[in-house]
Amino acid sequence: MTNETFAPFDSADYLNTFDDVPAYLEAVLENAEDDPKVIAAALGAIARSRNLSEIARQAGMSREGLYKALSADGNPTLATVVKVAHALGLRLHFEAIA
Repeated sequence: MTNETFAPFDSADYLNTFDDVPAYLEAVLENAEDDPKVIAAALGAIARSRNLSEIARQAGMSREGLYKALSADGNPTLATVVKVAHALGLRLHFEAIA
């Protein structure tokens, strides 16, 4: 009998192309039930899939500050979310749901 070991799942490992990023965010937003922590964690995964230090620099933050803000326990401001989105080459978009 062989022992199998598994690494923890990290969605950042699967965000390989630029097109993966908006598709991943759309899926998260559809299933997050408006939970800001889930959305922050998704942005964190995207930032980790890229160069986190460069994203932080472009957003005007420290690497550690960005990592903390976009962790599952983080609580980023809307300004941070907008700055990170722009650093990732993304734009926030709102649409009517009713």
